[in-house]
Amino acid sequence: MPTDPIRGLLSAAAVRERAHEMLGLALDGKVDGWRVDLARLADAADLTAAVTRENYPDLIIPFHARARHFVAGPPRLPEGDAAARARAAFDLVILSVLLDAGTGPGWRFTDPVTGGTYTRSEGLAVASQRMAEAGALNNLPTLEAGTLAAGFQVGEDNPLLGLEGRAGLLRRLGAQVLARPDLFPGGRPGGLYDALAARAANGTLPAPAILELLLEALGPIWADRLRIDGVDLGDCWRHPAIRRDDMTDSLVPLHKLSQWLSYSLIEPLEESGITVTDVDGLTGLAEYRNGGLFVDTGVLVLTDPADIAREHHVSGPLIVAWRAMTVALLDRMAPLVRERLGVDEASFPLARMLEGGSWAAGRRIAAEKRPGGGPPFNIISDGTVF
Repeated sequence: MPTDPIRGLLSAAAVRERAHEMLGLALDGKVDGWRVDLARLADAADLTAAVTRENYPDLIIPFHARARHFVAGPPRLPEGDAAARARAAFDLVILSVLLDAGTGPGWRFTDPVTGGTYTRSEGLAVASQRMAEAGALNNLPTLEAGTLAAGFQVGEDNPLLGLEGRAGLLRRLGAQVLARPDLFPGGRPGGLYDALAARAANGTLPAPAILELLLEALGPIWADRLRIDGVDLGDCWRHPAIRRDDMTDSLVPLHKLSQWLSYSLIEPLEESGITVTDVDGLTGLAEYRNGGLFVDTGVLVLTDPADIAREHHVSGPLIVAWRAMTVALLDRMAPLVRERLGVDEASFPLARMLEGGSWAAGRRIAAEKRPGGGPPFNIISDGTVF
């Protein structure tokens, strides 16, 4: 980890460390708004194991990745050498993951190719896939919200949360691609493939190194986020329970979208011939499916039940604590799920539990408890966090 304490927050290790610290504080009753009932973690593990067996009866489970959401058929990649195909896959995956925030209830996408109708993450994936194939995302620095609205079939009867925020995010990505040709050779998002390939040693690359490059490359694209001592911290927020005697006091890094992107880039890297190691060096994802699983199974309990009905900003301490504890609880739940499935850590890393798994279990129990299957809270977001 970098010796600079602020830059040290740009790592999966920092996410994991402070997430477990938050959970420990909550177990001691020192996190306002939350109580933790670890006895209920077995219920969450039971549901996750059951959903995993249902989704993957043979327990041959791919890593959690954006590729799982291209349900209308695999993206079209160019013929050519492995590096060219990897760059094209990076282009699509980067754009699609950055567009993958919560849609809100009711949004849907009807695929003009297959005629199928898709919602939520799958709908966003297929819509972004079709936009990329049509070239609608080729000029990112000038991308207008109207272009996204057309591509995502948004209208009065089909609203999508955070449309302006998503368009702004892609415009800033386009500007960053132009500003950092060292990280984006060729002037395209997929140039990150070359930057990562250059960091591989003897054809291997540790997964945490993917995240660290992404956090450097994408840091400036996040709007209205913390910037300290010249460092863009991205998905990093303040919580008063986390105490330090340096500039990182109260800071809680989560890096959800960047870690989701890191997981999603593993397959294109490996298909190009680069072996990715230490996948469990990344963490679980601090998003509302995994987080909702722990709320809906009673592991995480609000001390004030009225908070369910209130609106909460993503920067609010209640949500920051919830997201951080989600990361720590996924680590704690993983051994329980492995035990129920009869698998070991080597064959069933965290990335397989997320896919099998906890994300799907969170989606299922949310649908049982709430119309539309949304998150357990009303969260104010700009479309660039969840």
